[in-house]
Amino acid sequence: MGIILMFVVLATLTPFLFLHLNKKIPAALQAILVIGMWFFYLEAAFNVAPGSFSMLWIMFYGSLILAEVAWVMFIIQTVKFSMTKAKTYREQKLRDPISEI
Repeated sequence: MGIILMFVVLATLTPFLFLHLNKKIPAALQAILVIGMWFFYLEAAFNVAPGSFSMLWIMFYGSLILAEVAWVMFIIQTVKFSMTKAKTYREQKLRDPISEI
């Protein structure tokens, strides 16, 4: 159950990633799915897990899939930003060699 709790916590942070990426509709959808995800987790941890293809089951796995998409989008955006920053730094360094003295 520990690994599942880790994924649930990471999925709980996902709406903030979508907001950081300026994606408001997926952020709202993920926030709704996270509520169902927590209900599913608590039901499975302390009682009998809801049946397959029930509403909580769909919300749980939908939230996991949407969270994975958000984390991949965030990693891609972070890498692009760092590469752009490095390119800008290199160009500035080539234009202004006196700044190294």
